[in-house]
Amino acid sequence: MEKSYIERLLGVPNRSFFLFGSRGVGKSTWLEKKMPDALFFNLLDSSLYLELSHNPMSLEAMAGNLPDDSWIVIDEIQKIPPLLDEVHRLMEKKRWRFALCGSSARKLRRGGVNLLGGRALTRNLDAFSYAELGKNFDLDFSLQWGLLPWVQLEKENAADILDSYVNTYIKEEIKEEGIIRRVPPFLRFLKIAGQLNGQLINAQNISREAMTPRASVDVYFSILQDTLLGYFLPAYRPNIKVREQTHPKFYWFDPGVARSAAGWLFDPIDRTWKGTALETLIFHELRVYNHTRGRNRDIFFYRTANGAEIDFVIETQKKTPSSVSHIVCIEIKMAEKWNRSWESAMRALKSSDQIKVDRMIGVYTGQRAYHFSGLDVLPVEVFLEELYRGNIF
Repeated sequence: MEKSYIERLLGVPNRSFFLFGSRGVGKSTWLEKKMPDALFFNLLDSSLYLELSHNPMSLEAMAGNLPDDSWIVIDEIQKIPPLLDEVHRLMEKKRWRFALCGSSARKLRRGGVNLLGGRALTRNLDAFSYAELGKNFDLDFSLQWGLLPWVQLEKENAADILDSYVNTYIKEEIKEEGIIRRVPPFLRFLKIAGQLNGQLINAQNISREAMTPRASVDVYFSILQDTLLGYFLPAYRPNIKVREQTHPKFYWFDPGVARSAAGWLFDPIDRTWKGTALETLIFHELRVYNHTRGRNRDIFFYRTANGAEIDFVIETQKKTPSSVSHIVCIEIKMAEKWNRSWESAMRALKSSDQIKVDRMIGVYTGQRAYHFSGLDVLPVEVFLEELYRGNIF
């Protein structure tokens, strides 16, 4: 792929905002391209960091006599949490607008700040999406190596980039969090978490395998969440007279990073892992679409005690005293042929009068689309086209 800027779906708000995203997803590049006239402060600059950490109020003097509504970008804002107090003051006094960029909100919250009390919006930037890559999207490559910009723009170096990402960037990020006293237990946890990508999470079992206290496992997962390296997918519980799963699943934000964390980067991937990678990729696309298009819908998975499962349930309308919930069901399969037995969990849910299933969709790696009595079966890229056209939810 030509190493040029790829237009992102995320737009610039018209008021101050936080921009969060895991390392390496292109936050700084996005800000530079989208806000070329803004005044930039990068806290990776050691001299700037030292001055502002010692005296945050010098920010006003550095900015000078900017007119009202001028934009100021502060990159790596989590490095100086107290700086947000000065940002707040300047928003009120000078009417300046701020874009505050970082890879984690944890240090800001721990620093005693309140993320500006709602005076700034929150936006997330993720790895590349299908809609952003367009004709350069390669499903098989993306399942194996992921969608990080560096990986997609330097495909020949994908393995080395991902190896460095996990062994350098993630470790640096965790060290910056400053709450892990011993690194080896976390690294054991990281490998197990990579191997459990897309699976139900039992913290007690992980604690035993990682040889670390259960409380530490909970902290480690919260760090992965706060640094946007992964997401818990909660279980959907419509309470329709069957025992339903309550434990969440955990998905890494990128299938390539999950593979690297698992320690399988330089081994051939089997079909089971590739199936999980496909779920991870679809979850990523659902999240990107949900956020960039302002849908803000809750996403779940559904599983009964007897193992009947639906990969993704999107609640398009919440239950009210006078109406039932409305949902869209999506089942993902790494298969070239669609097996009608895979529809049973969706059809069982649709038969309930306690919930309204607006649409049932099967997504598979075959080439032909089908329609079976209210259920659409779509090839992966057809599904993604329909998603970004707004035809899924």
